[in-house]
Amino acid sequence: RPPAMLHDEDTEADFQRFLRRVDDVTNLLQGLRCTDCAEKEKAVAEAEEKLQDEETKAGVTRTVLTPRGPAEAVNADGFLATLEKDAKERAERRKRNQRLAAALKEEGNAAFRRGDFSQAIQSYTEGLQRLRDQQELYTNRAQAYLKIQEYEKAIGDCEWALKCNGKCIKAYFLMGKAHLALRHYTESRQCYEKILQIDPQKERLFKDCVNEVNLEEKRVKDEERALKEVQSGNAAALAIKELLQRLATPGQEILYYTGGIRLLAELVKDCTEQTLFRTNNGFSILGDNEAVGRAFCAERKTPAEVELCVSLLLLWQAVCAGNEENQRLLLTQPDVKAQLPELLSSRILEIQKETLALISLYSESENGRKLLLKHQDLSRWLQILMAFVKSTDAMAGSAMNILSDLIGEGRFKTQCQVSTGVLPLFTQLLASARLVNQAALACAIGIMGSLCAEPGTRSQLGQSRECWQGCLQLLDEGLGGSTPRYQECVFAVLGLMMNLLLESNGIIQHFAVAISGRCLALLSHQNGRIVTRAIGVLSRVLAASPSAVEEAVKGGVVKKMVKFLKAGGQLTAKYGIKTLSICTKSNRQAQEDLVKADKRFAVLLELLESEDELTVGNAAFCLSQCLGVPGAATALLNSNVVLLLLRCAGGDAARSSVQENAAIALGKLCVAEPRHLHQLRKLNGLAILSSSMKYVQSS
Repeated sequence: RPPAMLHDEDTEADFQRFLRRVDDVTNLLQGLRCTDCAEKEKAVAEAEEKLQDEETKAGVTRTVLTPRGPAEAVNADGFLATLEKDAKERAERRKRNQRLAAALKEEGNAAFRRGDFSQAIQSYTEGLQRLRDQQELYTNRAQAYLKIQEYEKAIGDCEWALKCNGKCIKAYFLMGKAHLALRHYTESRQCYEKILQIDPQKERLFKDCVNEVNLEEKRVKDEERALKEVQSGNAAALAIKELLQRLATPGQEILYYTGGIRLLAELVKDCTEQTLFRTNNGFSILGDNEAVGRAFCAERKTPAEVELCVSLLLLWQAVCAGNEENQRLLLTQPDVKAQLPELLSSRILEIQKETLALISLYSESENGRKLLLKHQDLSRWLQILMAFVKSTDAMAGSAMNILSDLIGEGRFKTQCQVSTGVLPLFTQLLASARLVNQAALACAIGIMGSLCAEPGTRSQLGQSRECWQGCLQLLDEGLGGSTPRYQECVFAVLGLMMNLLLESNGIIQHFAVAISGRCLALLSHQNGRIVTRAIGVLSRVLAASPSAVEEAVKGGVVKKMVKFLKAGGQLTAKYGIKTLSICTKSNRQAQEDLVKADKRFAVLLELLESEDELTVGNAAFCLSQCLGVPGAATALLNSNVVLLLLRCAGGDAARSSVQENAAIALGKLCVAEPRHLHQLRKLNGLAILSSSMKYVQSS
């Protein structure tokens, strides 16, 4: 017979007495060790009284201290030794019980994993008999009770767990689930609110749990309202019920079922009718009616089967619009789950169109996207939806909107690793940019750029020769003038290239000269967004190849960067100064070009006062590289360059690399033109530099 549950008031009082006795023994031991004689004697008397009053527990052996007679004085030290022995025995007994309870917990966990919830409850209960203050045993048993729908018992165990640990998140979580199952919606929300109070980092869990409560509460209310409509004789409600009964009748022609499905789609206008469809087993049409199921799943459909399939898709759109419970139920239907990708890739335009419309209902809401991620294998979806870019009608936009909605979900990025089928399709789309839906293509390129946030996807694309060739071909066709839509494709492909250039490999080195050449040509484009991104690509690709740097310098990149830096713009400045720092690092011609283009280093001095530290660090680096050019340091004599560099080197900059670049520039400045030393000493710069460099080296 399973051990009795401990949930009555007497048991709770007993548990509280147990916890108080632990505190009492601790206090007594502290008193017995006290150096004050009066306190010690008082503690001895209290201990003697408690030990005499203690009742012997069944099956528990206690150390009994025999009371002394009047003629036999109690020896305090001996009494303390006996009491400590008793405490030691209790501690050892507790350790044994802890080991036994832990073993029973593992037995329970094993039973839980194999689905034997009754055995799991038995093991957890036996563990609690050994150790009543074990929080994990209570929460584990509560979880098992939830599995067998013993919700009240689960709540009781969660309450016991919270007596052991008032901040047990698992206890509040399971209690919230149990209250939800009992339709105690307010209590369920309160449990989840407690989780957020205990740990504000659990906000995502809190939102998901509360959303589940809200959905369940809405579902129950909708079903109650729908039942009232039927009971009151509502015509639409009765018609829906009758039509569903007709659709379940076997042996009819396909057109008969198609007509009934169309009528249903027209009748379902609001939430009540959607609920009536659900509560009258509307989602079992495919399973209950063999003819309908066979027509829906047919690989090669007849015209009648096509019409039935389209009618079903329209019906599901009607019953799922804004109804998350219906959306969930639809995706749990095995045939629907299996057929959605097939319908999407069908060559029948009307089926594709209505399938896209149905999926859009899911992708437009957060819960809908979660349902898709949970019930669909989306690894094929990227390729299927990307193929719609070839369509010239609205389906291309619908497909890209679905992908744009899904791309914000981290799980989608993880699931949709770029497959072997997607890459050839994508490069083909890039190469035929003039022939496809360009608005959809721009969106598709942006989606691929977002997928490159996953290192595996980025590495795969970055090593694809065909991908780089496709990007360059698209840029080539945009150089001679293009429509606004094509410009969006150019802008998107530059963004993709920037992401791919976070990689470093031989393919990128091979294409570096070609990439930098296209970007230099785009610097004269009339679209400022394209120009800024072209500079961004230059700031990344030039580092991959000395040959690319040499060709870019010959093409006048330094003069062009100075021109854009003078025009201003924080993002342009960030990319432009990075490009200059790469060019001047190893190219003497670039250093000389910068000295000529930036008279008295007006641009670099302005960048040294930027709020962006990376910009400041690169400006200091460029300056230090140019100080070897004759006359460069002298041109700075009447400027505030020493003060600006000293501020950065002396600790104003948070990054040690920025401090180091500024310090190196100061050193080179004073070597190239010793007259700068006077200003440095005047500002106590040598001491500041010495101190800051020690910090930089240590960090």
